[in-house]
Amino acid sequence: MQNKGLVIFLTVVITALCFYYLSFTFVGRKVQNDAVAFATDPSGALNVNKKQAYLDSIWNTPVYNILGAEYTYKEVKDNELSLGLDLQGGMHVTLEVSPIDIIKGLSANSQDSAFLNALKKANVIQKQTHKNFSDVFFDVYRTDNPGKKLSTIFANSFTKGSIAITDDDSKVIGVVNAEIERAIDRSFTIIRNRLDQFGTSQPNVQRLPGSGQIQVEIPGADNPQRVRKLLQGVARLEFWDVVEPNSINASLLAINDALVKEQKAAPATTTVAGTEKKGEDLSSLLGDSLNTKSDSAKTADVAKGLDSLQNLNVSPLFALSTPPGAFRYSIKDTSKINDIFRRADIKSMLPRTVGVFWSNKAEKDLSGQEGIELYFLDIGRNGKSRLTGEVITDARNDLDELARPAVSMNMNAAGTRTWAKWTSEASSKTPKGRIAIMLDNVVYSAPSVNGEIPNGNSQISGNFTVEEAKDLANVLKAGSLPAPTKIVEEASVGPTLGQESIKNGIISIIVGFLIIIFFMFVVYNASGWVADLAVILNLIFLLGILASLNSALTLPGIAGILLSLAIAVDANVLINERVKEDINAGKTLDASVRAGYKGAFTAIIDSNVTTLIKGFVLLTFGSGLIYGFAVTLIIGIICSFFTSVFFTRVIFEYFIRKGVNISFSQGWSKNLFRSINVNFIGNRKIYYSVSGAIIIAGMTMLAFKGFNYGVDFKGGRTYVIEFQKPLTAQTIRESLTASFEAAPEVKTFGGATKYKITTSYLIDDDSDEATAQAEHKLNEGLGKFADNKVSVLSSYKVGPTIANDIKISAIWSLAVAVALMFLYILIRFRKWQFALGTVVSLFHTVLVVLSLFVLLEDVMPFSLDIDQSFVAAILTVIGYSINDSVVVFDRVREFLNAKRSGQTISSVVNDALNDTLSRTLITGMSTIFVITILFFFGGETIKGFTFAMLIGVLIGTYSSLCIGTPVLVDFSKDDKLPETKPATGKPVTA
Repeated sequence: MQNKGLVIFLTVVITALCFYYLSFTFVGRKVQNDAVAFATDPSGALNVNKKQAYLDSIWNTPVYNILGAEYTYKEVKDNELSLGLDLQGGMHVTLEVSPIDIIKGLSANSQDSAFLNALKKANVIQKQTHKNFSDVFFDVYRTDNPGKKLSTIFANSFTKGSIAITDDDSKVIGVVNAEIERAIDRSFTIIRNRLDQFGTSQPNVQRLPGSGQIQVEIPGADNPQRVRKLLQGVARLEFWDVVEPNSINASLLAINDALVKEQKAAPATTTVAGTEKKGEDLSSLLGDSLNTKSDSAKTADVAKGLDSLQNLNVSPLFALSTPPGAFRYSIKDTSKINDIFRRADIKSMLPRTVGVFWSNKAEKDLSGQEGIELYFLDIGRNGKSRLTGEVITDARNDLDELARPAVSMNMNAAGTRTWAKWTSEASSKTPKGRIAIMLDNVVYSAPSVNGEIPNGNSQISGNFTVEEAKDLANVLKAGSLPAPTKIVEEASVGPTLGQESIKNGIISIIVGFLIIIFFMFVVYNASGWVADLAVILNLIFLLGILASLNSALTLPGIAGILLSLAIAVDANVLINERVKEDINAGKTLDASVRAGYKGAFTAIIDSNVTTLIKGFVLLTFGSGLIYGFAVTLIIGIICSFFTSVFFTRVIFEYFIRKGVNISFSQGWSKNLFRSINVNFIGNRKIYYSVSGAIIIAGMTMLAFKGFNYGVDFKGGRTYVIEFQKPLTAQTIRESLTASFEAAPEVKTFGGATKYKITTSYLIDDDSDEATAQAEHKLNEGLGKFADNKVSVLSSYKVGPTIANDIKISAIWSLAVAVALMFLYILIRFRKWQFALGTVVSLFHTVLVVLSLFVLLEDVMPFSLDIDQSFVAAILTVIGYSINDSVVVFDRVREFLNAKRSGQTISSVVNDALNDTLSRTLITGMSTIFVITILFFFGGETIKGFTFAMLIGVLIGTYSSLCIGTPVLVDFSKDDKLPETKPATGKPVTA
């Protein structure tokens, strides 16, 4: 093997990097454990608020030092392998920006009847077709009002400068679509900035491509109402005068003196946010730490502490000047500063009209030190700002006269008058006054004013990047146009369910992993240990890469890990079986290893590529659980290819050079499954009949009762509840029927006291009031069981719109995956019969799994809903089925290429199937072992998912051997059916 040095180098480097990234996870877990220990009283009760206070107090404090670099707890959390909502609890929310409200706002809330009718009609059509709303609206309006220009609706004072009455429809459509896109960007920016202040929750915010939706995940969030208010609250954009620190020196020195006296009175310890910090000089955070200097020296020290960072300015009338003074601190000190200014005695030392606020981000000063600026703002006696976001009519990222990124903003008439007077007052001050731009109590910019701005048109420039200019433009426009967001999907997982999922997931990984290791050793002896080492390395690589990508590990993600480990085993089985064949044929160990890797390489490549195709389709079309599964599967496949094909070969060649004899089988497994000889081709009519009967029965049942769609696909509200004492599902259903005005669906959920409740109550209403009302009705119905304590462990809500979107994306996932994999097989095998056999096998697998789901729905003691998890399972089964078909067809192709004259295609294919049967059964057994463990220990939340995978693997193996390959034979020319005995003359085992 060439490039052994490169393989060794990559193995060492990647392993070191993986352990480096995983180290953050271990440190983060230790800090969490410390917080739990700190907040647990002697009786063993955990004070959640005390735990959160502990974590908040060290959020920006260094807790980890590695390779000379210090990392705060926030940075540790940002780099650790985080847990998904299903493992630790929290909230998942999908928000949708309403294009209807944006279009109404752009029309200045026009009451034109044609306009309003077009909006109503477009809303109905869009829900049916799922097309872009603005496209549907424009088509409807122009169809219903031929000859009437769109500019008559959209040319108004609000769109002045963008749309004129003389503009044609194409320009109006372009402006409106651009404004809708900016509104979505604006909402995304605001939500992201709000959640950045959410503390230790480590939120994840992302735009869903091709839609007006924003997906938010907040692990650990346990207050759904607070989160809803945070996400849907109206953005508060305000303008305030900056109070320069040197104008309140007396107050700051008084605060400093008070802290110095406090320090001297209690030199040993100082309490901050509920934790003890020894030897901490709090007074140094504001300036002089020793009370031994004269007042003039103190004032000089305060002046020295004022930061000289060049502030953003507005040009040409806003001067580019250094502010007269600023306080800037390391991010790790911000929580301590906040604690100081929250104290009543400290507040009393500041003027009543002065408020304390932070900048939105840390920046470097002229010396290269990074810090975040503390602002003092004049909030007046009534706390009302002179200008708010409503006065801004437009804001956009721009370039200043020096071609630097800048932001231009325009104001309406009322705002222009106030702005002119205000900027005149600010510019007349000595030094020049500054006006702070603040969104949701965070300062985004505080430019100096050089002169009066009479026309309301201003440009803010300074040390911006293009992205920062865009973000500030979004901030400025936050209050100028109604673009409300509504929650269309919501899931809340309680910590109890989360802890149970963590335990189940860990048990699944450990047990499944141990079974794989034991199984490989039992079957392959010493070479099994090499394969086990590759599987272990594969797991380290997989977890390390997930940590480096800051991915969240979910239960389906654990399923993806276990499945990728099973596929890694499959690659090792292929290699070991090939090597074992050559050793049994009398070849030397060295020659057998070379031939084994060469013979297995094509099948491994083809099977891995088809699985990757399916994984990337999942990644493209999936979201939530499916997305997490796809990420781990793709990484696992890539890692398994490296460890199975390259790493193991380096190990084998090392031992061969050392003269070590490596055994590739135990005594009993030398010819394992080799004596089996099944007439697959001759018995194909039996297989066709059995499969046909199952599919016909399932499809007939489906025609009568339909699919049992989960809430993902039909919309609704789902709650997982737990009673103290067991009840029957019928009793709970009857109790809730009156509250929900219809009978909800009630199913047991992993135990005699847990139940899953699904209802369509108020599902078309996306308001917070509807969610609160649904929760009230749930509690009202459950309240009838006064003597049986009940807890709501999780909740999940999907609106009809997003349910349809998920269903469509699922169908696209299936169609695209099938098409791409069919195309790959066609190209690789160059015969359409192979591709046809693969697709028939694939569809047979899917149809049988669907049929069994329908037929067993009322029999199995767990939910068999058709939901996103089921789609992930089906795609996994498709991948496994094609993976198995590829390996089988690879051996069939090999046998056909060596076909002797007089041999029929049927006999040759049958011999190929029996020859590869050993590998098929061993791989199938190892995969089934893993999925069985996941099925029993993975938890109720993925029971249906793992059941679909379990029967899918069984059916997939059966399909490739008994359906797909016989179809290949039936459509091949110049062949005759085999006789009662296969070509080898061996007795047939049916």
